[in-house]
Amino acid sequence: MASLSAPTNLKCEYEVNPIGIGSISPRLSWQMDDRRRGARQTAYQVIAGSEPGENDLWDTGRVESDASVQIPYAGSTLRSRQRVYWRVRIWDQDGVETPWSSVSFFEIGLLDQRDWRGEWITLPEKEHPVPSPAIYLRNTFELDDQVEDARLYITARGVYIPYLNGQRIGGDRLTPGWTDYNIRIRYQAYDVTEQLRKGVNAIGAI
Repeated sequence: MASLSAPTNLKCEYEVNPIGIGSISPRLSWQMDDRRRGARQTAYQVIAGSEPGENDLWDTGRVESDASVQIPYAGSTLRSRQRVYWRVRIWDQDGVETPWSSVSFFEIGLLDQRDWRGEWITLPEKEHPVPSPAIYLRNTFELDDQVEDARLYITARGVYIPYLNGQRIGGDRLTPGWTDYNIRIRYQAYDVTEQLRKGVNAIGAI
């Protein structure tokens, strides 16, 4: 009998290895990789940890269920900017377990308004021409060393396009997406580690 394949296509909130998740109970999904006639999942086990392969944050144990979509994380309470590594194994219709899946991760965003250190940037009211064109913003900052890990958390009351050292950040369009700005403003999180460099850096936005 051929060995079973590990679960595949692991996702969190419908995304692969997302960052900036705005929930402490994000939903996890995976797929059974088995083409045998009648193959089905009868149980699963998810572990999650602060390092790949660990289970210090969550271990479901064996759960008798065929569910594999929107399984809410229910482990240790998560904090802003925390990264969680997770993987899953399942049992088939004959009670045979698969190998563990490859490790995936998700990263929590800014959960509390107090996590935001910046303030809104705009022109003084009297300098706004009518009609107002897009505003170009740019600033420089200096790093003493190459960074190990960096995130850009950004939003706007309108539409924005961010740049770092001449490179556009992300491929999203019409961010942050329309909402009633008096009630809620969505934000995006980007991994900008590779765009940063030792020395002078320039950040800009339109």
